[in-house]
Amino acid sequence: MKKITVQDILAAKGRRKLTMLTAYDYPLASLVDRAGIDMILVGDSVANVVLGLDSTTQVGMAEMLHHSKAVTRAVKNALVVGDMPYESYQVQIEESVKNAERFIKEVNCDAVKLEWFDKCLEVTEKIIQAKIPVIGHIGLTPQTADKLGGFKVQGKDAETAKRLMQQAQDLEKLGCFALVLECVPDKIAGMITKKLKIPTIGIGAGIDCDGQVLVTHDLLGLFERFTPKFVKKYKDISAVILQALEEFKDEVTSGKFPAKEHSFTIKEEELKKID
Repeated sequence: MKKITVQDILAAKGRRKLTMLTAYDYPLASLVDRAGIDMILVGDSVANVVLGLDSTTQVGMAEMLHHSKAVTRAVKNALVVGDMPYESYQVQIEESVKNAERFIKEVNCDAVKLEWFDKCLEVTEKIIQAKIPVIGHIGLTPQTADKLGGFKVQGKDAETAKRLMQQAQDLEKLGCFALVLECVPDKIAGMITKKLKIPTIGIGAGIDCDGQVLVTHDLLGLFERFTPKFVKKYKDISAVILQALEEFKDEVTSGKFPAKEHSFTIKEEELKKID
């Protein structure tokens, strides 16, 4: 396999389905990459599924760059996308280009992702003009979910659906090379996908998107606090891990671990010298 590029993602439109998963550390990123996933998103969802925080707005550049470095060290083939945290472009608008550049120059990400907000077009244009590849994100945008009435499906009426379509077209015109559609009715997502020349990546947006993304911890059953409707648990790794941890505890308390094969020895003649 060769390193996947932005051009590869664009060329996949209408030819094959694209895959994207999240990763936040070296071991998991390595496995996702070995599985042949097209894109790895170092998502701000790290706030919820790894750091135990309530909102993705609670992580900033320090955390995102830290986790992105671990991921890019592991990845050989996938296109790595750094998720711009809330503070980096919605709070610090004037710093948005500089912050986007840090994902590329300091951590070796291949692109960044921005969620839609009031000044999204202005910020996106500046970042793209700085020669940084951008993935847009519309529909349910967790960073500003409070302004959308909570974590709800977006575009369920004609007015809001038209607004999503316009946002998608505007982001394409600015030069985004792909677009995440989150929690959008399947028929609306299908219409957007058909209108755009760039790939759409769905999460809770139906089968007609050009690709799909999930939080890896969700599909592995590693995050048990909440499971969205759009998540399919492919394996329940939590149960396997818990069983292993319980077996470790039992073997330590019963004296079965460590066994001789897990221990180091010293020659008897050297031991006698100590006495």
